[in-house]
Amino acid sequence: MDRLRRLLETMQEQGTARGNLRGLFRLLIARRISLADGTAVSGGLTWREVAALLKRVRWDREAVRDIGLDPDALPPRDRQRFWYVAISQAGVDTPQAAADAERLVAPLTGLGYVVAPPAAPRPSDSS
Repeated sequence: MDRLRRLLETMQEQGTARGNLRGLFRLLIARRISLADGTAVSGGLTWREVAALLKRVRWDREAVRDIGLDPDALPPRDRQRFWYVAISQAGVDTPQAAADAERLVAPLTGLGYVVAPPAAPRPSDSS
């Protein structure tokens, strides 16, 4: 988790995710991230884990405006709940979120990270 925290701190410093919060959510939830040498950084997180991580790194609350949310309309005192509600309303399972996440791959590569392609959808069990 320390490597992942370092990644987010670097993204904050560089402004890598500025204007692309939905993509950041999708990337943290649905993609594997590693260092260039193959060291694992993240294998994909739950919404709750993403919310806790954003709370820990003190991600700017105003960033939710990127996804059309008003930070004052989200839970004000519990920062982890704030982020969880934001994730739940962000539409992280949409094609737009997938495209937003893809836009973060090149900047992360420039920072020395490798982002695995999205996993192939599982075949339906409706046979």
